[in-house]
Amino acid sequence: MKNSKILGTGASLPEKIVTNFDFEKKIETTNQWIVERTGIEQRHIANNSETATKLGASAALKALQAAGLSVTDIDMLIVATATPDKVFPSTACLIQEELDIPAIAAFDITAACGGFVYGLSIADQFIKTGHKQNVLIIGVEVLSRLADWTDRGTCILFADGAGAVVLGPTEEQGILSTHIYADGRYKDLLFCDNPLATPDSDNNFIRMRGNEVFKIAVKTLSNIVDEALKHNHIDKSEIDWLVPHQANIRIIQATAKKLGMSMEQVVLTVAKHGNTSSASVPLALDEAIRDGRIKRGQLILLEAFGGGFTWGSALIRY
Repeated sequence: MKNSKILGTGASLPEKIVTNFDFEKKIETTNQWIVERTGIEQRHIANNSETATKLGASAALKALQAAGLSVTDIDMLIVATATPDKVFPSTACLIQEELDIPAIAAFDITAACGGFVYGLSIADQFIKTGHKQNVLIIGVEVLSRLADWTDRGTCILFADGAGAVVLGPTEEQGILSTHIYADGRYKDLLFCDNPLATPDSDNNFIRMRGNEVFKIAVKTLSNIVDEALKHNHIDKSEIDWLVPHQANIRIIQATAKKLGMSMEQVVLTVAKHGNTSSASVPLALDEAIRDGRIKRGQLILLEAFGGGFTWGSALIRY
């Protein structure tokens, strides 16, 4: 069995930036209140032409360029999204058409904020078993479409963007392990109803019981961090970088503390990106690789937690 390796990364963000001060003009909140509770200072919001397909395709092209590959080199496309452009065809099929990728396996997965790590895990298995060579994984969201702009507890959090990674085979170390889970018993703590199924529902926007989500997220992420380290017989001191889901600065700080890591070893984008769900981990990963913080040979831990609940981690030798 071969290993899979990150060959290239890419990102795409909408042009429009909405700051906390913009929210002060619309709802009962303040910049200080938002920053203290979430760490978010601004976020990118898509316009009508900036769809999941367009954002995802843009990120994918940058990842392919970084990997030194063309669209004809890709033999599987996985898109993690909770905000597809259509019920069907999948956003993966739409991006495939947008990029003019020949006939390959292409599909969406819906695992909310855990979606990208789920996609990474799936791609890793296909490459390790030799069934696929180069797999493109995209995390993309236009969560602003699901925002209730009168609910100050959620509308300040969620934002739009896309991140992409190309995985390919290697004889060296690459993805050491992935660990993915879900527990549907917590479905009522963070959810959004389907307007097609419940057209008259008051919950066709994102709904969240924040305090309860926070407590479970901190505990669950601590456990999955321990599992990843134990599975690979690696001490936490060996990790060079933590690349977490960018949901809330306090959750990230709690995870870093569990690992005994300084915040200087944590890739943070939550202040400028907000919570972009399945896009947040690849967006953060791409930024840290492109600015030179993450270097080849370093050990990286990715982790994410979101609606479902779903959660997962990936330990990677970059």
